[in-house]
Amino acid sequence: MLPCPMLRILIVDPHEVLRRGLRELLESRADWCISAEASNGRDAVKLALKTMPEVVLLDLSMPEMNGIEATRAIRKKLPATEVLIFTARQSEGLVREALAAGAHGYLMKTEPAHRVIEAIESLAEHQPFFSSEISRRLLDHYIAGAPANILSTREREVIQLMAEGRSSKAVSSLLGITFKTTETHRAAIYGKLGTKSFAELVRYALRTNIIEATP
Repeated sequence: MLPCPMLRILIVDPHEVLRRGLRELLESRADWCISAEASNGRDAVKLALKTMPEVVLLDLSMPEMNGIEATRAIRKKLPATEVLIFTARQSEGLVREALAAGAHGYLMKTEPAHRVIEAIESLAEHQPFFSSEISRRLLDHYIAGAPANILSTREREVIQLMAEGRSSKAVSSLLGITFKTTETHRAAIYGKLGTKSFAELVRYALRTNIIEATP
């Protein structure tokens, strides 16, 4: 991987064609370069730690670890790195969660190309940037204080993998924890949510945007 002399950008999206288009757009700036690309949230966190980008541009809907949890992990480990959510999904709840996780930008994929450039420029200067559809009142509400999540970051990772159909053994392997620890998290999740079945767990994951419904 070649060193980047100026602004380093990490692109995270499950679709290769979109990543390729974003790379061409962003590398049209002589002072910008793409430090790496990732197709899922878990790889995004690993590559962010490896390449130390100034800006991460990522989608919300990704396998293994969604954009909200990836944002939270990246911002926790690299507080100077800015995260721009670039997605087709928009709701007050999603924007709130993204901001609470540490993202300072939220851009819709329907926006024209020049808005992507503007968003990167803004975040590179540590200034927030939002799609024109995102209400300023939502940001004001977040600044006033978003409610705390009932689940821990690890529990949200576990619930996503479970809702995606992974077994406890597979969850343990992906997260690098013991089977016993996974089962402890699983019991804690059911207890906190008051759920009694896997179906209820999946409904909760869909309702709170931990996973996305399959079309």
